[in-house]
Amino acid sequence: QYQLVESGGGLVQPGGSLRLSCAASGFTLDYYAIGWFRQAPGKEREGVSCISSNGGNTNYTDSVKGRFTISRDNAKNTVYLQMSSLRPEDTAVYYCRLGPYWGQGTQVTVSS
Repeated sequence: QYQLVESGGGLVQPGGSLRLSCAASGFTLDYYAIGWFRQAPGKEREGVSCISSNGGNTNYTDSVKGRFTISRDNAKNTVYLQMSSLRPEDTAVYYCRLGPYWGQGTQVTVSS
């Protein structure tokens, strides 16, 4: 059974940091690119970042460049999203995606 499980979300003050994890089961992550997406209340889901299968190529949406870092540990079958200098507008449910498969999401709330 293919499954993606996100974790690491929570409530953080503006300027704070969080690290999200996406743990995969049923897949061998070595072969796949992975993406992080987010959906804020009342807004469409948007792509945040993605990473190639070997981690050699990464991409970020403009609003998170310089603040978020995507990485992966294929030995642990896990992809990470390190988020720093968080802003209220980063508040959203964050999802990881592999091909047609999505995780259940993890809530990130940035508020004082």
